[in-house]
Amino acid sequence: MSFSTDRPRSWQTCIACGNETVDIDPATRCRQCGGLLEVRHRAPDITRDELLRRFTERRGGPRGAGATSGVWRFRELVMPSAELIVSHPEGNTPLLHRTALDEYTGIPELLLKHEGYNPTGSFKDRGMTVGVTQAVRIGARAVACASTGNTAASLAAYAAQARLAALVLVPAGGVAAGKLAQAVAYGAQVFAVRGDFDDSMRLVEESGARLGVYLLNSVNPYRIEGQKTIILELLQQLAWEPPAWIVVPAGNLGNLSAFGKALRELRDYGVISRIPRLVGVQAAAAAPFAAGFADGFRTRHTVRAETVASAIRIGNPASWDRAVQAIRETDGIVLTATDDEILDAKAAVDRAGIGCEPASAAAVAGARQLARTGRIAPGERVVAVLTGHLLKDPGLPATEPVAIEPTVSALERAIDAAARD
Repeated sequence: MSFSTDRPRSWQTCIACGNETVDIDPATRCRQCGGLLEVRHRAPDITRDELLRRFTERRGGPRGAGATSGVWRFRELVMPSAELIVSHPEGNTPLLHRTALDEYTGIPELLLKHEGYNPTGSFKDRGMTVGVTQAVRIGARAVACASTGNTAASLAAYAAQARLAALVLVPAGGVAAGKLAQAVAYGAQVFAVRGDFDDSMRLVEESGARLGVYLLNSVNPYRIEGQKTIILELLQQLAWEPPAWIVVPAGNLGNLSAFGKALRELRDYGVISRIPRLVGVQAAAAAPFAAGFADGFRTRHTVRAETVASAIRIGNPASWDRAVQAIRETDGIVLTATDDEILDAKAAVDRAGIGCEPASAAAVAGARQLARTGRIAPGERVVAVLTGHLLKDPGLPATEPVAIEPTVSALERAIDAAARD
């Protein structure tokens, strides 16, 4: 369908064929060509300064989703028509700096945006608050996702809050116990698919309409709207002065898509005048998007993904087309990091007293590569996004405590032995 020039506040557009539909259409792909949909909003009818003032006032305003949520504080740019909001709340994650990580990466004043501080321990909560709010808007009775763990935990929590049935498909044996425990505890129906994430994703997309459930993977455009707020909040924390580089782990490519969209909109609305370069970092043995970047995105690659970083163990990323647009529009880069490099970076983040799950550490490994290859100019600010909490995947790397007898001398000997090691 086509709209008149008097557009509604929000609508959805297919990024492949340009077909448009209303904002409450429950389809998560274009009904004409099967392409990915993108939510579009009319520009706010207030000045830039007034818009930023609203964001600031809500941050410390009276009780309510806008005041307590780092997503709904930015509602004009996320879902301006929202009324019944399903919020935990989420967002308001810290921007951290540790000198030890400056030394490790070779980047002076490297900043870490730690999304592991969200309610269920990952950035997924930002997208899920908007996705589940949309599910309530359209009258969905159940929601579903395929997941390597974090999406499952988040969907289950927000579905429980909204009193919606939740269906979760995970790859058998491919999900960390902590993530799976969350989904089960929050009451989702969890099924282990004999296959990898891509098999689970294909199955949930094929069965969604038949089973009458609303799909909440990152193909859902409203998930992307929520994940945009990582960038909005980051820039607010930097007084709306963009960094030179933003580095993020890349698995299903939802964050790259969301970040590119957020930066494009902020530029178009006059909030920022300069767009940072986005860097997506994939695990070396789960790097179809990096292969696409290497050939100028002439080919859509798929791989059988293998990596210790389970959250980015994805061989056929669903948000490919949106992410290609984000990389091109920001003059971005796609890198790979080996599992050894990812675990080494994770150890550095953990020892700095911050901690993160393995997939998050891919961003730090990528930032280190940028510095070592001389791509970062002196004085350029770099922000790496940590996507999940340390306890999301506590078994990697596994370290057993040292067993000792209950005596001071035994403790003293163990301390001395550790010092020698």
